[in-house]
Amino acid sequence: CDHEHQYMTPEDEWDRDLLLDPAWEKQQRKTFTAWCNSHLRKAGTQIENIEDDFRNGLKLMLLLEVISGERLPKPDKGKMRFHKIANVNKALDFICSKGVKLVSIGAEEIVDGNTKMTLGMIWTIILRFAIQDISVEETSAKEGLLLWCQRKTAPYRNVNVQNFHISWKDGLALCALIHRHRPDLIDYSKLKKDDPIGNLNTAFEVAEKYLDIPKMLDAEDIVNTPKPDEKAIMTYVSCFYHAFAGAEQAETAANRICKVLAVNQENEKLMEEYEKLASELLEWIRKTIPWLENRTAEHHMRAMQQKLEDFRDYRRIHKPPRVQEKCQLEINFNTLQTKLRLSNRPAFMPSEGKMVSDIANAWKGLEQVEKGYEEWLLTEIRRLERLDHLAEKFKQKSSLHQSWTSGKEELLSMKDYESASLMEIRALMRKHEAFESDLAAHQDRVEQIAAIAQELNNSSKGCPDMFFHLVPLRDQMLQEEVARQQANERLRRQFAAQANIIGPWIQTKMEEIGHVSVDIAGSLEEQMNNLKQYEQNIINYKSNIDKLEGDHQLSQESLIFDNKHTNYTMEHIRVGWEQLLTTIARTINEVENQILTRDAKGISQEQLNEFRASFNHFDRKRNGMMDPDDFRACLISMGYDLGEVEFARIMTLVDSNNTGVVTFQAFIDFMTRETAETDTADQVMASFKILASDKSYITVDELRRELPPEQAEYCISRMTRYTELHTTLEWTLAS
Repeated sequence: CDHEHQYMTPEDEWDRDLLLDPAWEKQQRKTFTAWCNSHLRKAGTQIENIEDDFRNGLKLMLLLEVISGERLPKPDKGKMRFHKIANVNKALDFICSKGVKLVSIGAEEIVDGNTKMTLGMIWTIILRFAIQDISVEETSAKEGLLLWCQRKTAPYRNVNVQNFHISWKDGLALCALIHRHRPDLIDYSKLKKDDPIGNLNTAFEVAEKYLDIPKMLDAEDIVNTPKPDEKAIMTYVSCFYHAFAGAEQAETAANRICKVLAVNQENEKLMEEYEKLASELLEWIRKTIPWLENRTAEHHMRAMQQKLEDFRDYRRIHKPPRVQEKCQLEINFNTLQTKLRLSNRPAFMPSEGKMVSDIANAWKGLEQVEKGYEEWLLTEIRRLERLDHLAEKFKQKSSLHQSWTSGKEELLSMKDYESASLMEIRALMRKHEAFESDLAAHQDRVEQIAAIAQELNNSSKGCPDMFFHLVPLRDQMLQEEVARQQANERLRRQFAAQANIIGPWIQTKMEEIGHVSVDIAGSLEEQMNNLKQYEQNIINYKSNIDKLEGDHQLSQESLIFDNKHTNYTMEHIRVGWEQLLTTIARTINEVENQILTRDAKGISQEQLNEFRASFNHFDRKRNGMMDPDDFRACLISMGYDLGEVEFARIMTLVDSNNTGVVTFQAFIDFMTRETAETDTADQVMASFKILASDKSYITVDELRRELPPEQAEYCISRMTRYTELHTTLEWTLAS
């Protein structure tokens, strides 16, 4: 290893000329000496003068053995200069073997007692063995240690760690570090920012007495130096990091456990929400279907119109929230299954009768009886309208006939002929002949009235006097009929004009959403943003649907049941609108689950694009799903050698619910099934053992001390009692 011509990386580069600063050199000599002695004392020795005591290389080699836990080559025993150089070179070679780049440090300078070179060498040892492996959030060395300090001191007043020099001058940062891990050692609330000497000495004394960290700095030197030496500060602070390594390990273990517990709690909450929502929705469907199946007709138009009004309220007020609930159920179920897969948990199996397929079948049954119910309502209202018309016609004809017959019976019963003369009798005869002729003409009218009465009797199903009780909807005179028909035609055209815009708009949006969900040009986040914009546009469009519902209601109230100006009925629009809302919500959820999968498994956007391109190629029907044959062809195209048995096994993975199709989410899960970065059961068990100080059980007190209250109680309520012990405070880790 050529020590003379190695160069440090920019990350580790230090301005070596600054070592000539007397104040900094003094701080480094004291700190480095104390640091070396904190390790050498484990071997029963120490140094007094840093540049003299390492000159023969013996204590230098011993120091490296203590801090590395490894054996170095046997040192030369001689006292000649070349023996000393050989020993120092063995030490330098060992340092170099650990990946340390020594800059212009040669054995001769160390043997000659060069202070600058000796301090530089010790710093490289400190940097490699005490600081280099410190890593916080993928940062390392100096940045990692600084981030750790910032994290630990963040909650403390008057502390703002930005560097390893002036941020530590008032001693509060050191005191905060100690208090954060051992609040029993320092009363931080009593410290004053304007007492830096007192603060620093408090930290030094407490660290030496209780944490086994020797005093490596002088308070006065730190306070009186405009910018303390950062190598000295870093060396001292790194001792705190290592002193609290056990606490850090416990904190890491607790964080891992909390993370796993949080996932479990969230999943359990989703399961409970699913079961509750499913139960409520199925119960609502169960109660609603008999109402829609009831085909008992009312005999009065007003009562039937009330049924129509109730049905209108059902479609506009009561059903839409249930449509959202059904959609939310599917979303919760899919998200839950994705999260369970990503955390290597078994798939969720709802209670019997509450599968997504069960709810879909119940919903299908609801919509079937719903459709039949509206058709029946409209048919009955048309029938009653016909009866109204007949009753009105009967009344008019009966009234005319009644007027004609008035007084006729008395006339026929008169005996005025008894006292009449012949001429008068002949006149009466001619009058009677005219009456007979008139009576013959009225006979046809009587038969028409009888026919109407017969139709009314037959249509009213046992209510011959129904027309006496019917409240006519239309009591306008005949001359108003033309105006009524014109008004109806305006309503038809008004409804059609809107429906012919809304229907195609819904269809277009459905197609656009389909394109967004299979688009491989943008990232998942870009897809999500596009879908969110579509969702907002759809929500904003709701007022158009409401206006159309209003016009539809006017049409129904005017008993208009046909419209030659449009192919779209209100039912078409309603169903399309519900499908659009469901589709956008489901598609957003699919992208959310893809993001969950990507982040959990570390998939790049390029990989996702490749997966999407392969999936789209074999999605023959362009419906976001592959048939098993297409899926198999896709796998073969990607290099899988599949026999029948192996493919059947794969299908059970990608289609656990046996739906007969493979979704893109299931395809991603399969393609990345080996790469999940999840906490394994062994890792979680190891974390519990750390908290339990390596026991095979953990106590309630330990759980409550190491975990947040809610998660501690969650564990206590679910863990199995450790049967080999009699105490009630010890729980097994087996669960």
